[in-house]
Amino acid sequence: MKTHKLSAQEAYTKLQHIKPDVKMNEEFLDQLTLYEAMNCELDTSSVLYKQFRLKKVTEKYPELKNVPRDVFAADPAQSHSAEAVYRCRKCRRTLFRYSSILSHCVGSGAAAFSHKRPSGGPPAGDQSQCTSYFIEPVQWMEEALLGVMDGQLLCPKCSSKLGSFNWYGEQCSCGRWVTPAFQMHKNRVDEIKHINIAALK
Repeated sequence: MKTHKLSAQEAYTKLQHIKPDVKMNEEFLDQLTLYEAMNCELDTSSVLYKQFRLKKVTEKYPELKNVPRDVFAADPAQSHSAEAVYRCRKCRRTLFRYSSILSHCVGSGAAAFSHKRPSGGPPAGDQSQCTSYFIEPVQWMEEALLGVMDGQLLCPKCSSKLGSFNWYGEQCSCGRWVTPAFQMHKNRVDEIKHINIAALK
């Protein structure tokens, strides 16, 4: 794939042409598809890689105990970076970095929630806009997440409710199902961008 610039499917087809009885297990095919999506480079900072790894952690540690510590992103309150960060709107405690946000394809909006409406009438309001950030787990969450399938995410400083988590996934307001889900409500956090003072002079 890397040397001959082949897609996962093209490489598999070529292999089958050479050895017709070859079979590839589904998990390995998933890994090759991910490798292709990352341009045949192992990029551990990639959103795709982080999402894939989190799903595998859920499968490998169904009791969510002894989860590798490096699954949790560094606590941005313990270090400084020029990257944008997000703080608790109530107490201003730094919670996560921009690079911790795991973006997802926008879902089908309100249509995805039609099963929740008592009648077939039009939905109330436009739900196509995502109202939450879905992020990778951060070190300050570790105690709340391990050994528990789902629950609330509370600010580690003031205990105000920031969102929720579910290792099996949650539905975004846009309708997309995100697995696993560490959901931070946008109206509970503020984005803080660092300004380079030197560049302004």
